[in-house]
Amino acid sequence: MSDYRHIAVLDIGKTNAKVVVLESATGAEIAVRKQPNTVIRDGLYPHYDIEALWRFALAALKAFASEPGFDAISITTHGAAAALLGADGKLAMPVIDYEHEYPQEIREAYDALRPPFAETFSPRLSMGLNIGAQLHYQKTAFPEEFANAAVILTYAQYWSARLTGVAANETTSLGCHTDLWNPKTGAYSSLVDTLAIRDRMAPIRSAFDALGPVLPEIAEEIGVSVPVYCGIHDSNASLLPHLVGRKSPFAVVSTGTWVINFGVGGDLDHLDATRDALANVDAYGRAVPSSRFMGGREFEMLSAEIGQVGDAAASAVINDVVARGIMLLPNVAPGSGPFPGKVSRWIGAESASREQRFAAACLYLALMTEACLGLIGAKGPIIVEGPFALNETYLSLLAAITGRDTMALPGSTGTSQGAALLAGIKPVSGVEKHVPPRPIPGLPDYRKRWYAAME
Repeated sequence: MSDYRHIAVLDIGKTNAKVVVLESATGAEIAVRKQPNTVIRDGLYPHYDIEALWRFALAALKAFASEPGFDAISITTHGAAAALLGADGKLAMPVIDYEHEYPQEIREAYDALRPPFAETFSPRLSMGLNIGAQLHYQKTAFPEEFANAAVILTYAQYWSARLTGVAANETTSLGCHTDLWNPKTGAYSSLVDTLAIRDRMAPIRSAFDALGPVLPEIAEEIGVSVPVYCGIHDSNASLLPHLVGRKSPFAVVSTGTWVINFGVGGDLDHLDATRDALANVDAYGRAVPSSRFMGGREFEMLSAEIGQVGDAAASAVINDVVARGIMLLPNVAPGSGPFPGKVSRWIGAESASREQRFAAACLYLALMTEACLGLIGAKGPIIVEGPFALNETYLSLLAAITGRDTMALPGSTGTSQGAALLAGIKPVSGVEKHVPPRPIPGLPDYRKRWYAAME
């Protein structure tokens, strides 16, 4: 453990950004500020409001510098984003929103040049979810602007570079379905040379590296000069505390806008690129079989459609939902997940109550998670962290469907705590909630019919 007393984390998710201060001795969150992460629709293409995020981060750091104080800064962000800097160190092009879809001819051209899955273990994803596709689009559609890009950074490292002036790339961000990384060799993939960008890629540094202190002008603005750590991809930040203190095999279900599933202790030999299974790279540079679906976004959509229902009310009608065969089929949010090309529909829900539809939605999310875990051959106990760790109905259903011990880590600091761990905090202990498998009458048959309905 480090000598730092408090560590500030800049945590930028796809939906929200926050600055959190964690106590080093306990790993507990002691201060937080949040704001939505917005997308600007004008300009070359839809892009993140980087300057709004920067102003928010500096204001929060300035406020927290006096109370409760912090001794270091760490960073975690969503993946599927890259920053292109000019020779002056400023953005040469906007940081593209990964949900922007490219023209058909550009997509087809990229499909023809991207490396095979056997090299990158990165599936071809929709929109800009492969950073390689983003770079190809920017280079093809905007060649003059792209020519002015002197340095290419992964997203978390853009923020560490802006704070310190030190440009770096990092393997968890390079290894999350970018097409730019070969996880078996631990080096760049052939795409870097195909796109002719190797000389622009910033040096690779460990997520655990302190890149330097904040720049003098930033220290003056926030009122403190502290070291800044290189940073980490958010799902890998959620995974890191478990790698430190848990024996494999086990599965981690990291929830947010995306539900990312990690099969720690597994191998890459049976991953299906067509079903959103892939390799991630952990903070130590090791490949981890993974799968994903946009579960957090789907839950938001379903909650807006159905209305929020309490856990007690939802759990009370689960048996009725199973008995009546009220089902929701994928995909609520199209474009990702273990059942590509499927269009969401309800079965048997014509006269269902709001509570029953909500319970069926939780059952849908649990079945999607089980499908994802099966794709990566995940074994051992299941650890759920992030917002879904607060959803009692989902947790009990996941345990019942899989028949495996399930642990919930309630709270919002999964990614923040993992990022703070880079600077040496103590992992939180003793806060897991154990959810043992509880048989639900008729659930095995319901599960079979749910899968069969998609054939």
